[in-house]
Amino acid sequence: MATTRSIARSALRATSSSFKNTATRNYTRFAPVARQTFRQQYRGYADNATLAPTPTPNPTPKAGGSNAWIYGLVAAVGAIGGGTYWFTQNPDLFAEKVKASFVPAFEDYQKVYNAIAKALEEHDEYDDGSYGPVLVRLAWHASGTYDKDTKTGGSNGATMRFAPEGDHGANAGLKAARDFLEPIKEANPWITYSDLWILAGVCAIQEMQGPVIPYRPGRSDRDLSFCTPDGRLPDASKEQNHLRAIFGRMGFNDQEIVALSGAHALGRCHTDRSGFEGPWTFSPTVLTNDYYRLLLEEKWQWRKWDGPKQLQDTKTKSLMMLPTDLAIIQDKKMRPFVEKYAKDNDAFFKDFSAVVLRLFELGVPFTTGKDQRWSFKTLDAQTS
Repeated sequence: MATTRSIARSALRATSSSFKNTATRNYTRFAPVARQTFRQQYRGYADNATLAPTPTPNPTPKAGGSNAWIYGLVAAVGAIGGGTYWFTQNPDLFAEKVKASFVPAFEDYQKVYNAIAKALEEHDEYDDGSYGPVLVRLAWHASGTYDKDTKTGGSNGATMRFAPEGDHGANAGLKAARDFLEPIKEANPWITYSDLWILAGVCAIQEMQGPVIPYRPGRSDRDLSFCTPDGRLPDASKEQNHLRAIFGRMGFNDQEIVALSGAHALGRCHTDRSGFEGPWTFSPTVLTNDYYRLLLEEKWQWRKWDGPKQLQDTKTKSLMMLPTDLAIIQDKKMRPFVEKYAKDNDAFFKDFSAVVLRLFELGVPFTTGKDQRWSFKTLDAQTS
């Protein structure tokens, strides 16, 4: 795994270095080629891989157990005349009882992780060849509504399923991520939407060559009465005081704000969603510290266009940065962390993993301790 990441990052940095010596570059041609090469080098799944696995069946209960009557009923309906008809006409009653008795283990969550990872490979029609970035954004926005003072919001609830939260401006476009995960939810009805969305974010980060993000299940789904008010997520048109107010409400400090900003190495902005346009880096489907390096090393100018205020690189005019990105290098207290991560990808990964773990657990009343967190294996690691 470490060798795989090292090769990927070296190739990306070599490409980035080549970019610096070239006056122009057609980004729309670069990203798909890089993604295709990445997929060919590090992936090798069967063409008939399934989108979502079936949960591990329940073990046979001990005699006298609370669910013994279910299994006795199955035997009975096969022997009693008309029993088969009764079963086929009342499947929901039986299914609900079995579902209630199912207690998922680590292996079951690993199977769901694998289903998400395989779906990411099989469905590469989104943006730059991967749904990964939008899955990270879904998990981020589901968690980033937390208020430490009122103890509301956070990743417990999956309330973005409902209006008005799903229609908040900051959540525009996330229906694509929710729809992408729906077949996996249908194949694994035992997992809550809340746990699934966060597991998808963990999977996307790791499969895009990012660090391991420890995961702990225990989130429940809530109804629309738990929807949070608009305005709890960052506004990209603002500056550092706004960032401190938004992230401070969640309980994060300056270093953690900068570390979380590193997620901008992934994905791109869309004019029909945020109003902004373009990617931050030349490798929007692979997580590296390029976001920080480009922010510091490239020359940026304000873009002249009809859209909102944003920056573009002066060489190719194909990359963009947001006002909030500019703010973290203009702020004297935040800039040193940008410089640290620009120089040391391992340091970035370490801090990014730690703060994303905290973000993804905001607002969750776990019944298990921190020592019960799991680390999932990537598909590469499982086949190596």
